[in-house]
Amino acid sequence: MRIAIAADHNGVALKSHLIEWLSDQGHDVDDRGAHGPDQVDYPPLCEDVGRQVVAGHADRGIIVGGTGSGEQIACNKITGVRAGLCHCLFTTEIARAHNDANVLVMGAKVIAASLAERITATWLTTPFKGGRHQRRLEQIAALERGESLS
Repeated sequence: MRIAIAADHNGVALKSHLIEWLSDQGHDVDDRGAHGPDQVDYPPLCEDVGRQVVAGHADRGIIVGGTGSGEQIACNKITGVRAGLCHCLFTTEIARAHNDANVLVMGAKVIAASLAERITATWLTTPFKGGRHQRRLEQIAALERGESLS
C-alpha cells in the first residue's frame, strides 16, 4: 500500500519509527515532513497528506502530532478526507469499519510506539463494512458540498 505520512515537531520520532515499521511490512511510504525538532505548524502538513490521498497519489495517509486533536480537525477540512483520531484499537476499528477513514491521526504524547504499531496494523487491515455506513458517508459528502441534510 502507498502511504503518505507526516508529523509536526511533536511527532517526528514516532513518525520515523512508523516509517521503518511500515517499510518492513512491505508498504511504500512517502515521508512528507517534518524532519527535525524545529517547531512547525501542522495544518500545511495535514493539507499535503490529505491532498495526496484524495488525488490518489497515496492509498492512505498518516499524521502524527502531539495529541492529534488539531491535526484531525485540519485534515477533515480537506474535501474527501475522512480522518480518524485513534488512540486505542476500538476507535481504530470503528474509524475504518464504520467511517472508511482514509487518514489515520495519532498523538505521540498520548500513545507509545508499540501501540502505534498495533493501531496502524488494525487501521490498515480493517475493511469498511458499507451498508448503513455507506449512507452516512454519502451524508458527510453532502455536508462537504454545502448541502443541508434536513
